Amino acid sequence: MKKQIMSINFDSVTMDEAVSAAEGCIASAEKCMVVTPNAEIAYAAEKDKKFADLINGAKLVLPDGVGVVLASKILGDPVKQKVAGVEFAENLIKTTNHPIFFFGGKPGVAEAARDNMKVKYPSCNIVGVRDGYFKDKDIPEIIAQINNSGAKIVFVCLGAPKQELFIQAHMNEMNAFVFAGLGGSLDVFAGTAKRAPEFFVKFGLEWLYRLIKQPSRIKRMSVLPLYIMESIKYKLGGKK
Repeated sequence: MKKQIMSINFDSVTMDEAVSAAEGCIASAEKCMVVTPNAEIAYAAEKDKKFADLINGAKLVLPDGVGVVLASKILGDPVKQKVAGVEFAENLIKTTNHPIFFFGGKPGVAEAARDNMKVKYPSCNIVGVRDGYFKDKDIPEIIAQINNSGAKIVFVCLGAPKQELFIQAHMNEMNAFVFAGLGGSLDVFAGTAKRAPEFFVKFGLEWLYRLIKQPSRIKRMSVLPLYIMESIKYKLGGKK
C-alpha cells in the first residue's frame, strides 16, 4: 500500500513484506527498481520534481529513516515501520537463493563486503562485485560483467541520485530483475563504516550517533529538521 508523504509515494510495508515483494519480482520476471529515501533524499525530492518523479517511478519506495516515519505520522497516515536500506539488503543476502551482484563503493570495498557477508552467511549467493568508480565509456563493460555473472539482484551503491539515475537508464539492458539503490550499504558490510549501536537504532537516534561520531556531518543532519518542518507546513496547508 502506498502512502503519500508530500511529493513521495512510499510503500507502507514491513521488512518481511519488502523482501517478499523483491522476491516476487524475480518470480514473475518483472523488472523492479527499489529506492530507499531517507529524510535527506526525500527533502531533495521536495525541491526537485524530476527527482521526485524518478523516485515515484520505482516499484518499491522504502521509508528509510526516522524522519520519513515521523513525517508520515505528522501527516496523519503513518507507514507501518522504517525499512532501512542496509537492513533490507542484508535480509535479502541472508534469505534469498537468487544470485546477487555488488556494484559500488571505493576500490576494494565491494570485495570486502562480499567476503564479510560470506563469513556471516555462508550460504549467501554473491556472484560478482564491481567498484563504483567509472566513466560513461565503462558502462557497457559494467553491464556485460553484471550479465555474465548471472545475477538476478543488483545492489547499486553509488549514492543518490547517481544510483537511481543509473538504474533507470540501464536496468532494461541487464538480465537481473531487482535493482536496489542502497547508498553506503557496502561500506557497512565491508566494515569501513559502522552503523549506530542497537540502542540508537531502536529509538530512532541513528542521526544523533552519526553526528556525535562525525560532527562535520552537521550540515547534512540539518536536513532532518528541515524535512520535518516541511511536513508540518504541508499539513497546515491542508494538503495530504
